[in-house]
Amino acid sequence: MISGPRPASHHGLPDWLNEGARVFDPGRECEAIVQFIGDYEDPYTGRYMPNAVFLRPEGGGAEWIVAPDALRPADGH
Repeated sequence: MISGPRPASHHGLPDWLNEGARVFDPGRECEAIVQFIGDYEDPYTGRYMPNAVFLRPEGGGAEWIVAPDALRPADGH
């Protein structure tokens, strides 16, 4: 997990939501590791998402993007 002060853009996010954190994505019903949090504009739709959360399964795999309010802390299995 990254230490140090949170970027100003992350101040509205819960304390548990940081790069490197293990989270649960109810939309996919799985746990994942936060790779990056930042503003994102979909190149195909032009949809803008502030503080988009980029997730990847532990051990690697295809990355996906989720809005921060769709996530919750992982149970810690």
